[in-house]
Amino acid sequence: MQRVRGFGGFFFRATDPKGLAAWYAQHLGISEVPQDYETQVWTQDAGPTVFAPFAAGTAYFGNVEKQWMLNFRVDDLDAMAEQLRSAGIAVEMDPEELPNGRFARLYDPEGNPIELWEPKTAERTS
Repeated sequence: MQRVRGFGGFFFRATDPKGLAAWYAQHLGISEVPQDYETQVWTQDAGPTVFAPFAAGTAYFGNVEKQWMLNFRVDDLDAMAEQLRSAGIAVEMDPEELPNGRFARLYDPEGNPIELWEPKTAERTS
């Protein structure tokens, strides 16, 4: 059975994204999101996690009334998407592979957005 490996990111709206990101970096040690793919993101014990305040009006999460989106790292995005679809859950695969990996989108029963991320350098577990 496929399972999520941990958080790949936690994305949320903020009225001052840059200021809030700086506050978290200053007071809690969570690095701001890099502006390129070569710079390492904040890393927790379980693996890389993006901590990214978004503009208050962003459409990236889907429903503009939702304040956050979960991003989970997975080993095999195709297998995870098939498993979810087999359970009757709609999953939209992003057709573009980015320098940091592949993505898919789904929503929980309350309409909260969830992004699945298969990192390009994902460590495979047996």
